[in-house]
Amino acid sequence: MKRKGSIALILFFLFIAGSLPLLDKDHVQADTGTVEISGTTINIRSGPGLSYSVTGDLEQGQAASVISKQGDWLEIRVDNQEGWIASWLTTATDADQTASGQTAVSSVNGLNVRAQADLSAAVLTKMNAGEEAEVISTTGEWIEISFRNTRGFVSKQYISLAEGTADSEQSADKTEPSQKKDAISKVSSFEVAVSALNVRSKPDLSSKIQQKVNQGQVFPVVSMTGNWVEIKLAEDKNGWVYAFHGQLSDQTAETVESDAKESVTILTDGTNLRTEASTASEVASRADAGDKLAVTGKQNEWYQVSLPDGQTAFVAEWVVSSNDAAGEKEQTDLPERKKGTLNGITIVLDPGHGGNDGGTVGARKTKEKDLTLKTAEILSHHLKAAGAEVVTTRQSDTYVDLRKRVSESQQAGADAFISIHYDATDDSSVSGFTSYYQHDFQKELAEYLNSGLGGKLSLRDRGVQHGNYLVLRENQLPAVLVELGFLSNFNEERVLTTNQFREQAALGLYTGIINYFDAQLAQ
Repeated sequence: MKRKGSIALILFFLFIAGSLPLLDKDHVQADTGTVEISGTTINIRSGPGLSYSVTGDLEQGQAASVISKQGDWLEIRVDNQEGWIASWLTTATDADQTASGQTAVSSVNGLNVRAQADLSAAVLTKMNAGEEAEVISTTGEWIEISFRNTRGFVSKQYISLAEGTADSEQSADKTEPSQKKDAISKVSSFEVAVSALNVRSKPDLSSKIQQKVNQGQVFPVVSMTGNWVEIKLAEDKNGWVYAFHGQLSDQTAETVESDAKESVTILTDGTNLRTEASTASEVASRADAGDKLAVTGKQNEWYQVSLPDGQTAFVAEWVVSSNDAAGEKEQTDLPERKKGTLNGITIVLDPGHGGNDGGTVGARKTKEKDLTLKTAEILSHHLKAAGAEVVTTRQSDTYVDLRKRVSESQQAGADAFISIHYDATDDSSVSGFTSYYQHDFQKELAEYLNSGLGGKLSLRDRGVQHGNYLVLRENQLPAVLVELGFLSNFNEERVLTTNQFREQAALGLYTGIINYFDAQLAQ
């Protein structure tokens, strides 16, 4: 009797369930438009997040219908299959796109151009009132633009649209040489943003240092080549500086000689300024990327700074760059760099995780933080042997804040930033190494590193991909994050934990770095 009663109860619930609407993955929702894949390859996941398993992938240029949105993730349908993809690796292609040929004109000074269509995204550059940019597309309340070699997003409410070609420099893949020359002519001045910046005879890190310039000095711009700016030092003397160590403007400027007071520059938007030198203290105010604050004192790892209203507050040294550290490394009497060497080059190695942040744990209980440090140590040895100055964000099993890692690279005046990681996913069959970049100026380094790894490792090559990681997103330097294999794959984990693999991985990265800087010599 007891068994018959149980069966009857099960049948009752099945009947009730059958009378309710089905809420499975095949439910239909109204489409909200289409997107085009902008990343080289993008993973389709089973849910809205990087922790969900990969169910497929899409190639650059493919289109997908959007079913719904959740945060930064889009639920899409392609060929009757559904899944989730990262929105920051897509471009809207529906009717909401702005017609090509339109120009975005900034209505305010200091308009932030962001890496993503999000107020929390990194600020790539700023537009002043009246400056123009080429419109690429619109995404909700944001407009994607190309402005002076930078592709990013601005808020609709601070711009006006006009027909015709923007005065700003077009994106590299669309600009004719004559257009590029006209765009560069709109840039009139360069303001030094670091305490001491080397001015070189040629647009190359191995060329002769002519003199040093200081923070706050403003120079007329003569020309631009890649990431280098030619500035006018005197009536009959020009020199070259690295663009990332200053700010370009269309404002006409005379050469200004001024001794800058000690100050710090905020690296990210929304940085907390606190009443005391502690993360537990009350937030007195907040500052945005690029804001400069005068330093009035220092307590341990905190700067005491002066606020615009006359009050003082504290800011952590790992979220700012300071002018008490050289904006570019000291280089005196260095031999001219030759191919195959790294003389005069500074490289920051960032072994992922550490301390209470162990990273991922492998199928055989391997800790990611241990492998990243060992790999960085081997790579550091090779780089130093080639003449490079190597800065490592951690040398032991200690925790280092992500923003502090970025800040160290900025203050070191590094030429490249390489973050070393090992990967994991819920799908134990996934394998291979990947090289990630966020900004366009980081892509070339990622390609060289990935090629170097491909020549040394027998693992699957997952290629070069966009990656929305803080150490890339907030970094103004050529920066790459490499995932050297999947610890979640039992067989691959056995390979990754051997000394031979780490040696080969380090050699692959070393080869990629050498080839990257050799290519810079040839330019």
